Amino acid sequence: MEPIIQLKGVSKQYGEKEVLKNVNLDIMPGQIIGYIGPNGAGKSTTVKILTGVIQDYTGTVMVNGRDIRENLLGVKQLIGYVPELADLYDLLTPNEYLHFIGALYNMQDDVVTERAKRILDSFGILENFDQRMDSFSKGMRQKVLLTAGIIHNPSIVILDEPMSGLDANAVIVVKELLQMLKQDGKTIFYCSHMMDVVEKVSDRIVLIDKGTIIANDTIEALREGGNQSLESIFAEKTSTGDLNRSAGSIAQALHD
Repeated sequence: MEPIIQLKGVSKQYGEKEVLKNVNLDIMPGQIIGYIGPNGAGKSTTVKILTGVIQDYTGTVMVNGRDIRENLLGVKQLIGYVPELADLYDLLTPNEYLHFIGALYNMQDDVVTERAKRILDSFGILENFDQRMDSFSKGMRQKVLLTAGIIHNPSIVILDEPMSGLDANAVIVVKELLQMLKQDGKTIFYCSHMMDVVEKVSDRIVLIDKGTIIANDTIEALREGGNQSLESIFAEKTSTGDLNRSAGSIAQALHD
């Protein structure tokens, strides 16, 4: 089986700062990849490259056997993307916004309406289908973004902090949904700082730090026979100081 996503020698600089350093990564179809790392590690840059937002990088990115630079629109048709921070068109309703997204993917109006209503009903906000989104909470906006990311039934779903702002029930729905999408043969590229969720849903964990992949394996292999949590492994591989001491220093500062 060939990888559905391949990064070969991918590097990216912003001025003098090298954000990605010769990244090589193969992702197989039907896997959930937990892509984690500290702030500034290169996660968002990787996502922007995979989604075609950033194109001035060195190296090669292949999606479903096609070079993303040479087949940008074709690759985008295969991908559903839920960004961490996105500006919705506040004056639109979910109905209008999702039909706009559907039109970008050449979807028929009746298909968009049917899927949108069923997904938003599962998220508990169908009653807001024709309500302007300028009054929506962060969680409600996130549910609309999640709907927009999967409404065209993509082969690859890229999620950047998808649980942000969601209530507990919606988090459960999304975790179950990820497993169902995987069973349907879809590939999930999942970026998050919520280590407990990443640990539970991911087939493989890819840990990036300072632009370099420093771990790429199953959670069982990363534990090396122990029973460490992903949070502990993350801290062990990326922290250069004593985290307990750092927390203590912050608490002490409040009393000094």
